[in-house]
Amino acid sequence: INQYFTAERTAKARLDAQRAMAQMQQLRLKQTQVLAPDNGVISARSATVGAVLPAGQELFRMIRQGRLEWRGEVAATDMAALKPGMTALVTAGGGPAIKGTVRMVAPTVDPQTRNGIVYVDLPPVGAASDTGAARAGMFARGEFEVGSGTGLTLPQSAVLLRDGFSYVLRVGPDSKLTQVKVGVGRRVGDRIEITGGIDAQTRVVAAGGGFLGDGDTVRVVDATAAKAPATQPAVVAK
Repeated sequence: INQYFTAERTAKARLDAQRAMAQMQQLRLKQTQVLAPDNGVISARSATVGAVLPAGQELFRMIRQGRLEWRGEVAATDMAALKPGMTALVTAGGGPAIKGTVRMVAPTVDPQTRNGIVYVDLPPVGAASDTGAARAGMFARGEFEVGSGTGLTLPQSAVLLRDGFSYVLRVGPDSKLTQVKVGVGRRVGDRIEITGGIDAQTRVVAAGGGFLGDGDTVRVVDATAAKAPATQPAVVAK
């Protein structure tokens, strides 16, 4: 009888061992499935078949829902003008500009470069507004729309640089020239912004001012008839 009891206990022990083995295999099978937290595209894979990885080790890198982000470096002096929600135009790989939205402006700057990071959300890959030119890891440049206004501009040929200052030759009612110091700002194409010294009604010499001086008398002609640039400052949008 003892022999039968011993055989029974041995059989139960073997059964328990096989059940434990089956549970372990089921657990291993369950752990072979790696579920992504969201829809997206796998952009990198660091896992290999058969490898035993520690907890927290990266297996895959995924672009969630096809979303891309541009991290632009901006000088610390310009960061104050940027706010979340602003529009940014990002150009990558020589393609057309992609319209994005500022998500966040970094609270700190790099002590070495004095630049801060601006995070800009771009349209998802495959979206109607997606140009298809941007790819993760590409170098890109961008511009931010910080506002608009009006300004006074002149042809660059109308502004003379003398002794480190900018001047224009103003045409008086008697057709005599007066040299006037002006403040200058940004340059766009062949135009230069005038920040002070004259107003929009001032008539100035548009070209050839280097050959003229204070007190010279000139004859004012119609710019269209002479096929010459306009001699009056123009107000244009920035």
